Amino acid sequence: MDDYDVVVIGASIAGASTATLLARRGARVALVEKRPDVNAFKRICSHYIQPSAVPMLERAGFLGPITRAGGVRGHARLWTKWGWLFTPHEASRVRAGVNLRRERLDPLLRQIAADTPGVDLLLGESVEGVSADDRGTVTGAEVRNSSGRTRQLTAKLTVGADGRDSRVAELADLRPRIKPHRRFAYGAYFEGPPPTSAPDVSLWFLDPHVALAFPTDSGLTLYGCMPTQDRLPEFKADPGRALQRFVADIPDAPPIRESRMLGPVFGKLKLPNVRRGPTRPGLALVGDAAVAADPLFGVGCGWAFQESEWLADSTAAALNGEQPLQQGLDGYRDQIKRNIYPHDWLISDYATGRRMDPAEKLMFSAGAYEPGLLPALEEFATRSIDPARFLPRMLPRAMAVHARRGLTRARRPAEAVAA
Repeated sequence: MDDYDVVVIGASIAGASTATLLARRGARVALVEKRPDVNAFKRICSHYIQPSAVPMLERAGFLGPITRAGGVRGHARLWTKWGWLFTPHEASRVRAGVNLRRERLDPLLRQIAADTPGVDLLLGESVEGVSADDRGTVTGAEVRNSSGRTRQLTAKLTVGADGRDSRVAELADLRPRIKPHRRFAYGAYFEGPPPTSAPDVSLWFLDPHVALAFPTDSGLTLYGCMPTQDRLPEFKADPGRALQRFVADIPDAPPIRESRMLGPVFGKLKLPNVRRGPTRPGLALVGDAAVAADPLFGVGCGWAFQESEWLADSTAAALNGEQPLQQGLDGYRDQIKRNIYPHDWLISDYATGRRMDPAEKLMFSAGAYEPGLLPALEEFATRSIDPARFLPRMLPRAMAVHARRGLTRARRPAEAVAA
């Protein structure tokens, strides 16, 4: 039996960040990772870190190492049938996002955690059970190494950072709320001429299909597509060729035909939206274990970073004996509900593969007609402001734009007759 202040299960973005931040606040942390290789990484991921998470990277001291590892900074551009929507960099109210392949990002964060005093990185160990006292408070986890040896890790706080199919959540009976996802995803890295908008990220909202181009480290570009399920048969025979054809045929297509695909195509056919209650006494979930949203909007990496900071900020005092742990966990749960759930609700609704609804068409088209609306649209699209602040302000402004356009069109025939 080994005694810690915190046991974190899973050593990717959410787990490594949580372990680092809590250890810096004085906690003794066991960081458990089932894969034995310190350089292991998540293979199916768009790897984009939203601008909403960049302030956290700065505060944690992660942004510098990420940039030195090749992280590419850029804003986002959206193609719609009304035209391109993007805020000129000088007018943007958000920081540039970050693109760095998980092949580099995951080992970097894991090494930062391992080098942090107070963190024990336990590689090649998988969780087998979650222990609890008579009142149901989680008191640690049982882990097993590759040779079959098990041991009990006791802790004041146990953290599940083990992804969308969280074994910790299952063992702790934190049952998922699942909403359907009716698109599939394929992507690959390409070497060749960058998109003309590089280093900015480009997304094509083809309504209902989506394509993307993410310039990233080493001069590579991630090209991907997320069509609705009815397009799946044309991809099954040769996903790589179908991906290239799909991206090459979109409006204002990036130079995918002039590029060379590196490595295999990766993707998933089923990506349900998963949400779990993020806490129970003695336990918290972070990253995809708490909320795994449609990857179309690239929120997963950024939310994992943000949640790790919220959890550390909420529980550090409790782990030092300055307040009850449940008070800290309640604060963390409230952060998730306030900052993540409203966006997740909208994201999971669009993940059904539906076409844009009237409100979405109204706002996107107004943004194309009136550039003054674009900074606010960018803040919302990058999850820097929540729907409750954005929608009541944006919808009336978008309606006013269309009303002015309607009046202008109505006046033109009369003016022509008078002339």
